[in-house]
Amino acid sequence: MPPAETETLITRRAPAPVAPSTFSWERRTVEVVVATGAPIASWDWEGPCDEVLSLAQTWPERVHVIDNHRRDSVADVLGHASNFHVVGNELRATVKLSAHNPKAEQLARELNDGNPFGISVGARVRAADWKTTADPKTGRRTRTAVKWELVEVSFAPFPADPNAMTRSNSMPETEVQTQPTETPVVTSPPTAPETQRAADPAPVNRAQANAEIRTLGRTLGLGQPWVDAQIDRSATAEQARAAALDELQRRSAAGTVPTSPVVTFGVDYTDPAIRVRAAGEALYSRINRSHNLSEPARRYAEMSMPDLARECCRAAGVPLAGLSTASIVTRALHTTSDFALILGDTVGRTLRDSYQAVPSALKRLGRQQNATDFRARHRIQFGGNLLLERVNESGEVKSGTLAEAKESYRLETFAKMFGISRQALANDNLGAFADMPRRLGQLTAATEAKLLADLLTEGSGLGPVMADGKRLFHTDHGNLASAGTVIDVGTLGAARLAMRAQVGLAGELVSVTPKYLVVSPAKETEGEKVLAAISPAAVDDVNPFSGKLELIVEPRLTGNRWYLAASPAEIDGLEWAYLSGEEGPQVETRAGFEVEGVQMKVRLDFGAGFVDHRSWYSNPGA
Repeated sequence: MPPAETETLITRRAPAPVAPSTFSWERRTVEVVVATGAPIASWDWEGPCDEVLSLAQTWPERVHVIDNHRRDSVADVLGHASNFHVVGNELRATVKLSAHNPKAEQLARELNDGNPFGISVGARVRAADWKTTADPKTGRRTRTAVKWELVEVSFAPFPADPNAMTRSNSMPETEVQTQPTETPVVTSPPTAPETQRAADPAPVNRAQANAEIRTLGRTLGLGQPWVDAQIDRSATAEQARAAALDELQRRSAAGTVPTSPVVTFGVDYTDPAIRVRAAGEALYSRINRSHNLSEPARRYAEMSMPDLARECCRAAGVPLAGLSTASIVTRALHTTSDFALILGDTVGRTLRDSYQAVPSALKRLGRQQNATDFRARHRIQFGGNLLLERVNESGEVKSGTLAEAKESYRLETFAKMFGISRQALANDNLGAFADMPRRLGQLTAATEAKLLADLLTEGSGLGPVMADGKRLFHTDHGNLASAGTVIDVGTLGAARLAMRAQVGLAGELVSVTPKYLVVSPAKETEGEKVLAAISPAAVDDVNPFSGKLELIVEPRLTGNRWYLAASPAEIDGLEWAYLSGEEGPQVETRAGFEVEGVQMKVRLDFGAGFVDHRSWYSNPGA
């Protein structure tokens, strides 16, 4: 009997057909067939069967597109898929590739050259959503997932569905009919006639072959001993496939049916993505001793960086006999990507910790948005006579009028690259390894803070130019004091009155309520005094602003100028944005070329701007 699991995770791999690409270089999009309703030969606990994914589903608006089902870092996210729709027996979608991912850039060039790629899906199916039928003539069973969740779409060299591929403009719109096979077959390449001279065998990529052997063992349920035996005899991928078929036939004859080749129950700790995250977390715990390790990471607890390099080489089948520690580190960096990804995972965790520890004070005064690209982000403001009016006896409802204004800002990219030497890795120098990302995390937060502060100091303290051609703080905007004054109850009252009197685009009353008093360090004490809660001796000495305003001190501001700002939940004003799906600093890792070791790049896609002048007030100060 199968385990009583509530969900199954489906991924599929098989040779993909060739088709011309519909890739658009300008838009970086390609039309793909994500899946079809064709049956796929499979196994379950009762033996061979066919599996079908029903296309009568509700599809998500967008899912990640990743590299061959790898989920170990953001570097594996190639873009996103959207516009899911069914045509005949095909589920189609539009894939948009990232413009900032080196893997996506390489894939884009391959597609632009007309090279085809297969498409695989990751789908989650509850046990209750499988429906089984049997052919009355042959007795062959068909398992149909009548309801399933699309988790991700992958570009893969070996998709399970032979009809899932990048689409060609000449592909017909008719429904694809696929005949089910009686049993799953792994085909070995044909042998050349003895009279014909055999071609020289291609050199074997040991790491790639071992990775495919592990995939065969895991998806066909052959077990770790079978995987180890194939790796120990240095089997090629073709030899391992033939051995897998023999083993499946042997077990079937003995009545020992393996688990389904396309269904994985629970968590597989040998999965490369899980292994990278677990090892990266374990290394991070040596830097941050307060971190509690997850169960997968406990296996790598207290391993040094050379230990992790050795583990990556062993997993990839790289021989290490007689090598020094420095040579093992070099082998790990240049023969397997896992070691660099593990280091990148740890750097990312360390950098995010320090980045989140020192947020800009001004970010509290703005509203976060996400942008899908780097084009100017336009914010439309509407205003007019929108108050509801009494309906007369005839039932006439009067139309309102709208006035429109438009402000804009755009994202920009900020980045820095640094390297960690092979000597530091071989010496397990955690101090050098942790200090640089920790400092870069702080500098990333400082970059955001400076960009926000620069908006206020621009134009000699009057702010950026708005869509009407005037500075943010302008007498025509009703948000600038005519003369600079100290911060006291009187000047705060005048500033509040000006914000209360703000009107919209068509002259309608807005009545903004100030919540924050923003000052430079030079005015911090003055601001604290005026907002302090004091027990007055007379009614005239009562401080009406005590407990009403929150003091915000921004160290990047200078001079005597001070500001009042409304809550971003009440009215638009300051706005800041990240690139969608890449909020905060992003870390990319590769084996070093300019340096002997590993290189890491920290990238931030960030932008900010004011989209309305009514939520802020400025006084030049004195």
